[in-house]
Amino acid sequence: MNQADSAIMAALLVEDGYVPAESEGEAGIILLNTCAVRENAVERIEHYLQHLLGMKRKQKDLILGVAGCIPQYQREEMFSMSPAIDFLAGPDTYRSLPLLISQARSGKRAASLEFNPAETYAGIDPRRQGLITAFVPVMRGCNNMCAYCVVPFTRGRERSHTMSSVLDEVRKVAASGYREITLLGQNVNSYSAPDRDMDFAGLLEAVSRQAPELRIRFTTSHPKDISESLVRTIARRPNICNHIHLPVQSGSSRVLGLMNRGHTIEQYREKIALIRSVIPDVSLSTDLIAGFCGEDEADHQLTLKLLSDIRFDAAYMFFYSTRPGTLAARTLEDDVPEAVKKRRLQEIIDLQNDISGQLLQQSIGSVVEVLAESESRRSAAQLMGRTDTNRAVVFDRKGYQPGDLVSVLITSATSATMTGTPTDSPRC
Repeated sequence: MNQADSAIMAALLVEDGYVPAESEGEAGIILLNTCAVRENAVERIEHYLQHLLGMKRKQKDLILGVAGCIPQYQREEMFSMSPAIDFLAGPDTYRSLPLLISQARSGKRAASLEFNPAETYAGIDPRRQGLITAFVPVMRGCNNMCAYCVVPFTRGRERSHTMSSVLDEVRKVAASGYREITLLGQNVNSYSAPDRDMDFAGLLEAVSRQAPELRIRFTTSHPKDISESLVRTIARRPNICNHIHLPVQSGSSRVLGLMNRGHTIEQYREKIALIRSVIPDVSLSTDLIAGFCGEDEADHQLTLKLLSDIRFDAAYMFFYSTRPGTLAARTLEDDVPEAVKKRRLQEIIDLQNDISGQLLQQSIGSVVEVLAESESRRSAAQLMGRTDTNRAVVFDRKGYQPGDLVSVLITSATSATMTGTPTDSPRC
């Protein structure tokens, strides 16, 4: 979502006459687009501001703005965080960037942090990077109020883009030469079109038909909003990728209740069973939090059991850190010692890495279709891409370029990446 927002900010500034700089050192304006979901993201911004303060001392006319969720979340203390900051903009106020920059040039430290429940940035043509994957937001905000999460406080309440505006954006993306679209939302499958009677399953099918030559992905989903119609749409449409990211956060229904997740682990397992019955070759990924308030060893063991039973392809795994202002911070005691959190997290990581490695090893000897995304970080003689099940593959280049769809014979695998060789040569 931050990448999509950055593309919106860039478009607004170009429309106002600014030109994108080739590098940070050449820039006259630097914008930090921030995330407040995890504590270490805030810490990273604080450290980076020290670097930029040094730049500003050398370049007196450099303008620095901090945008996105951190200023929205920590509005009271943001300007005191660093004298380098000239202005602040929240997720709903990017249209005010030209005014904020103008005020900064006149010496005023300005902030625009109002919530705007009608703002979807309709009518803005984002300035995206690259020509492989385009991120297309379809809704903003979240109504779920999970106990640990700051998103409702930084992004506001849910509001969906009109179906017509989403399809217009999809047409532009397809015409621009992109090979893949990822539909975005903090809770994307709660989408409800304001201009017609259409849920996310209907939108996903319409997008798939609008861009039949492009791969279609979406993120992130909430278990309570996974419907049978959505699952059957994914199975029916050949260009919708067979991968679902479905955060669970804990394997314990007791902890899920403390988290205010709105589902039990039994209900989550039922959703997984539905998905796998309709899409047998689906890959699944999830999010997990170790050491949430009140979690005991029995709860932790239930999380490990869930991993062993469901066997996710991948997981984003963290230990709990209190976010001020959330329901958990106000009503629950952060009573799991940090050493215990880290030990439980490591056990989760070790088990998930073992499962991921086993699943990828099973693919050795098979031929998979890979959308090449970039050169491999290790060698220009190799490319990196993903299967439609979101598995990373590194393969010998053999004349292929990013953006090509390549049939690759898998020859080896680690817990994170498969390696292979193309089965055909690129056509001239």
